[in-house]
Amino acid sequence: MMTIRKAILEFDGIYFITITCCRWLNLFEISDSYHAAYKWFDYLKTKGNFILGYVIMPNHLHALLAFRNTQGKSINAIVGNGKRFMAYEIVSRLTEKNESDLLAQMSSFVNATEKKRGKLHEVFEPSFDSNVLQMNS
Repeated sequence: MMTIRKAILEFDGIYFITITCCRWLNLFEISDSYHAAYKWFDYLKTKGNFILGYVIMPNHLHALLAFRNTQGKSINAIVGNGKRFMAYEIVSRLTEKNESDLLAQMSSFVNATEKKRGKLHEVFEPSFDSNVLQMNS
């Protein structure tokens, strides 16, 4: 196994991934947004993928995912889309809970380039860790 923090060129296979909240903030817990990860997992299943195991902690999640039929989409793109989906859910819940100080803090973490693209909050660390456990042949 090897930890990866770059583009994953392989597609179908089994991956152990870790997604970490920005600055290790307890965003899943504070926003009570564990359901956002479950929704992403449900979406992955509708696309023919499998969730073999997971643990969602207050500030990060680990998942053992079997990707199949990715139709040429990179694992980075699939996980990136999942992170975006969960980020919207977390920010929405924080807004509902009037966590304005925390939202302001998360906004201050967005770099200038991302701000120009319209990004308002940094919810997750920019990369994710992934270990390729098995490749389908």
